[in-house]
Amino acid sequence: MENTGGNDVIKRIAYIRTDFPEKFGIPRQASVVPELRGKIVFEPEYRNMDMLKGLEEFSHLWIIWQFSENLDSLGQSRWTPTVRPPRLGGNERKGVFATRSPFRPNPLGLSAVKIEKIVFEQGLGPVVYVLGADMVDKTPIYDIKPYIPYADSIPDAKGGFTDNKEYKKLKVEFETGVFDAVNEDDLIIGLKKILENDPRPHYQNDPERVYGMSYAGYEIKFRVEDDVLKVIRLDKK
Repeated sequence: MENTGGNDVIKRIAYIRTDFPEKFGIPRQASVVPELRGKIVFEPEYRNMDMLKGLEEFSHLWIIWQFSENLDSLGQSRWTPTVRPPRLGGNERKGVFATRSPFRPNPLGLSAVKIEKIVFEQGLGPVVYVLGADMVDKTPIYDIKPYIPYADSIPDAKGGFTDNKEYKKLKVEFETGVFDAVNEDDLIIGLKKILENDPRPHYQNDPERVYGMSYAGYEIKFRVEDDVLKVIRLDKK
């Protein structure tokens, strides 16, 4: 019997700050690029350090968040019963509930990230810094929970269609002079890890096409030919 006595409205408890102003280029799974930093900032109602008491004892946490970039003008999720997973090259359809597609009936994401530190910041209250975040800047967060290894890790779990697909990384090269005006080692390391995982849609493979993505305040332009991604421009925004 359907339970109609509850409240279907869930409240945003926080949002995350990341270096991704748009979704193009974001790793397709959390922790694929563990160097990527995120900053969980709580809404005023939840800026109470007591709510995080004990979280510092854990190394990782789960984030339940909203695919806010995939909503239409009415705030509804755009979705279809089947999707084309990037893991299958974008050429084969699977049921939406058999995939991690961001286009879902309820636009909720689930990410496991590493806790870097928990601090109290003036004007923001408790802030959780995390590593491996796969979210666009200012993504709404609905809940966080500690990652518990004995319950959450299943060593003999099957990975379905993802088990039989080799995930080949691209070789990343940079045009001479691209980083002449950049002295940020973390930026260079993070960008290289993002690009080697191939941010392009998997159905696009035009070696002459110039792709653009925004990251950490820069606009990056690149081309991909065979298994080599070459960065041709990097401009401060």
